[in-house]
Amino acid sequence: MSNNSIKIYDTTLRDGTQGEGISFSVTDKLLIAERLDAFGVDYIEGGFPGSNPRDITFFAEAKKLKLKHAKLAAFGATRRADGRADQDPQLKTLIDSEMPVVTIVGKTWMLHVLEILKTTPEKNLEMIEDSVRYLVAQGREVIYDAEHFFDGFLDNPDYAIRTLEAAARGGASNLTLCETNGGKLVSEVERITSAAVARFGQAMVGVHCHNDSGLGVAVSLAGIQAGAGLVQGTINGYGERVGNADLVSILPNLFLKMGKTAACAHNLSRIRELSLFFDELANLRPNPKAPFVGESAFAHKGGLHANAAQKVARSYEHIDPALVGNRTRVLVSDMAGRSSLTLKAKEMGLELDEKRPEMKALIEDLKEREFRGYEYEAAHASFKLLVAKWTGKRPSPFVVESYRVVIERLGSTLSATATVKVKVGADLIEKTAQSTGPVGALDQALRLALETTYPHLRQMTLRDYKVRILETNQGAAARTRVLVESGDGKSIWVTVGVSDNIIDASWEALVEAVEYMIMGA
Repeated sequence: MSNNSIKIYDTTLRDGTQGEGISFSVTDKLLIAERLDAFGVDYIEGGFPGSNPRDITFFAEAKKLKLKHAKLAAFGATRRADGRADQDPQLKTLIDSEMPVVTIVGKTWMLHVLEILKTTPEKNLEMIEDSVRYLVAQGREVIYDAEHFFDGFLDNPDYAIRTLEAAARGGASNLTLCETNGGKLVSEVERITSAAVARFGQAMVGVHCHNDSGLGVAVSLAGIQAGAGLVQGTINGYGERVGNADLVSILPNLFLKMGKTAACAHNLSRIRELSLFFDELANLRPNPKAPFVGESAFAHKGGLHANAAQKVARSYEHIDPALVGNRTRVLVSDMAGRSSLTLKAKEMGLELDEKRPEMKALIEDLKEREFRGYEYEAAHASFKLLVAKWTGKRPSPFVVESYRVVIERLGSTLSATATVKVKVGADLIEKTAQSTGPVGALDQALRLALETTYPHLRQMTLRDYKVRILETNQGAAARTRVLVESGDGKSIWVTVGVSDNIIDASWEALVEAVEYMIMGA
């Protein structure tokens, strides 16, 4: 292995699932293994064979997978202190899993040897060497996870290195230094990893880090900088406590910043897609602030930033977003200037001339609206309608004359009745509709009033409805912002409404949603 080639070891299916709120079904785990293999990961750690019904079933099914590159690894620990490796029930379970790779964890910190295992330092070395040698003799590639290695090295560097030597004598293919408690600084990890690399060489040393100090990615990169040839981590940083080192951030830094390569390097543009896939299976909302792949990772809000990014992208973007499957976004807010609005409009298919006289009025209107609580970063449809209004491209397909909502509860039955009056051309149309809630009743009544003139509204549905209370110190009198997500089976759009009355805010968002569809915007 060259000095620039790094092996990538994913432990999402084992260490990642120890994170709070993270759970994958057997089917999920099989899908994940196939996806990681397609991405080009070198090792996929599947879990503890025999530890629970889910992992037992996974390993039984995993044997049938036709992986093209990755090797599946079963995880376990060294033999018991009072037994033999060839008679140890856990090591037998690892062999029975029929996985080509076995990763076993051993103690490197004297504190654990004496206080947790309750054995002698020499006996612990025997346990490590015997376990590795037995597994290798059974035809398995063995990766040794040196648990708490950095704590152990700081406590007793000579003994910590001796534990690695025991695993190497047994035939381990890699000695992974585990920063198990997640508390070490970059300088400590780099210095200690350098000592291990000097003794065993790059190909033999790996790093496995946690994020308890917010440095999981940084210390992993420090380990690679110090010469480690393998890095472990999880997708999206899933893991116990605050998480493991995040491979989604590690890989772009390795390939784009450090000049390293790996089997998966040519798939880097698919890493955002991979990240979203994992969040979907874990039923988690993607983190918009995630480095490289988050929705906000290349979003520009300030007018000066947006203008500069338009002229020279790298002036405010540390990489080309396309390299990681992301894109530049321009956010619209009260910080916007002419450049921001022009870029945002272009992003949405509208051509705006910064020098047009109405641009000043548009900016002032936008800032005044944002002051009152409007938010257009998510409500792209409302922003498009606002631009169309000021550029003279927003026709009035209908005019709202009035609306009324009555809510009634009879016993356990709750109903809402809405009446809407709209003017389409010279015609005044009045329609009434009922639903369980006022928003649903208003939505139905409005579309009933317009469907004869605009029949394609029958394809429109209200998909989502979000309420945000502004000025919370005002209590029940606080201003309310409503976001409405609509769709027609082909596209999805979001509109916004703001009012001191939640029904009125909802009505405004509904009216703009209907108007947006009629315009074919």
